[in-house]
Amino acid sequence: MIVLATGGAGFIGSHLADALIERGDLVTVIDDLSSGRRANLEAALAAGAELLEGDVLDPDFVMDVATGLRPDAIVHFAAQGEVRRSIDEPAFDATANVVGTINMLEAGRAAGTERFVLASTGGAIYGEGEDIDLPAAESAPMAPLCPYGLSKLAAEQYLDLYRRMYGSGSVALRFANVYGPRQNPKGEAGVVAIFCELLLSGDRPVVFGDGGQTRDYVFIDDVIEAVLAATTGEVQGPVNIGTGVETGLMDLIARIAAAAAGTGIEPAGFEPGFEPARPGEVRRIAVDPSRARQELGWQATTSLEQGLLKTLEALLPGR
Repeated sequence: MIVLATGGAGFIGSHLADALIERGDLVTVIDDLSSGRRANLEAALAAGAELLEGDVLDPDFVMDVATGLRPDAIVHFAAQGEVRRSIDEPAFDATANVVGTINMLEAGRAAGTERFVLASTGGAIYGEGEDIDLPAAESAPMAPLCPYGLSKLAAEQYLDLYRRMYGSGSVALRFANVYGPRQNPKGEAGVVAIFCELLLSGDRPVVFGDGGQTRDYVFIDDVIEAVLAATTGEVQGPVNIGTGVETGLMDLIARIAAAAAGTGIEPAGFEPGFEPARPGEVRRIAVDPSRARQELGWQATTSLEQGLLKTLEALLPGR
């Protein structure tokens, strides 16, 4: 396949580029490198992938790329992905996540692209998990608590609109909390990466609130298998990509410490400090992966213990 991947120099996107190359696809990445890193693509570029530096908010740029390439599939990962920034800069969040998606949909339509895969969110789109049955199915009520969740919901609705208007084939993958090697520990998103980096630096983790929050943690390798299946499948609409299991924040901290011990590191003093809860963040969430299992033939196979160990091991070389 010819695949155009936006945000392909980021955490998830660069893993996807590697997997697409391994599958034998022709891969072109669009990334403005504002948060992604060229180093993440080193192996993919050496194997034949192409990186085009540019912004999905530039409609002429993405139109020229898509119509010149005529990809079989577009995988759209480029986004504003931080809850706090979406609250502080809601207009920027909406522009990046909604207008960026529209630009890519238009480019794909002009290029005759048959498959459009959107990276959406299962962690923020449903709203507060305590108000719904968990794990949340795709049919659960959606009441986002932050602009980020709302902008991703709006992007999904544009996919729905393009299917109705133009017959476009598209799927929105609602990712749970994805973690694994290459995740940036310096940003807001990615609590596993942040906590692992703190542990290895000998610092204490910070918990916002009482630590009773739960999340659904899904390992990057499993997520990439889901994306690969989505590029060739026929499923339409939203599909949850997660484990369906809630893991509490305090439990996560204990498991990271246990994984560190498994690498020979003594996690002395890895006890959390507490700060006031932050607005816009849900207390409980997990997503039901049943539709992914039934219609994509996918399910997560990496346990949290295995994934945490692999994440820590990837951070150890050179320390």
